[in-house]
Amino acid sequence: MKKDQLFSRRRVLIAGAAAVGAAGTAGLLTLGKEPAAPVAPASGAPAHRVPMKPSAYRLQPLTGYGPPRSAPHRTLVRHEPLLQVSGRGRTMVLTFDDGPDPRYTPDILDTLRSYDVRAMFFVCGEMASCNQDLLARMADEGHVVGNHTWSHPLLTRLSRSRIRDEMERTCDVIEEAYGDRPEWFRAPYGAWNRAAFQLGAELGMEPLAWTVDTLDWTTPGTRTITRRVENGAAPGVVVLSHDAGGDRSQSVRALRDYLPQLLDSGYHITVPRRHYA
Repeated sequence: MKKDQLFSRRRVLIAGAAAVGAAGTAGLLTLGKEPAAPVAPASGAPAHRVPMKPSAYRLQPLTGYGPPRSAPHRTLVRHEPLLQVSGRGRTMVLTFDDGPDPRYTPDILDTLRSYDVRAMFFVCGEMASCNQDLLARMADEGHVVGNHTWSHPLLTRLSRSRIRDEMERTCDVIEEAYGDRPEWFRAPYGAWNRAAFQLGAELGMEPLAWTVDTLDWTTPGTRTITRRVENGAAPGVVVLSHDAGGDRSQSVRALRDYLPQLLDSGYHITVPRRHYA
């Protein structure tokens, strides 16, 4: 074979390879407006084109707060409420019961926001249903909302069906206003019984009590409330106060006093996280 013929054959091979490469590249990068010709389906049953739903291509978060929604979780039935929380360092939790009350809850939220602190609010359903905007604000500002029954009854005097109704109605209104169903509940007056623990667990809630009771509902004075919180401060402590159920102006003023003192003392005020079984 002559040298000129070898060169000619090599040029043909190179040109063919370039054409194949260009065709492959054009298939990967479709820049034109005209769609590519559809590929014929394989033999067998005819393919059906199913319109793609938005949820089929929307990006889903890989992580988030709480358990994955697709994975059901189980809440243990406890025999006594949790009294404190675990956390690194000097961690404390502030809780407020009986609200929300438009006379006092906004002031408490304002103080918490000014110090960038999160708290827990155990709300009553009948109060929450009339003040859903305050629950929405709690959600926006990162606070945790718990279930404190609908009408604040003494659970130990109610039938099982009444207890369920008190809890379930409150769960529904919290979900509507807050955006999620509550993961925590607290019995009014701290009066727990077996039915309350069982029904709370069935509704996916953990029972949380408290370590330090400010007794602010007795209106003992702003200084007394402040002193009780500061004297009881310790790692894992859960503080009980109220933002409704009476005149809570002392509670509002006391929070303004003791919150900066706790922060200056090195305490980290936060909200608890659930541990799922």
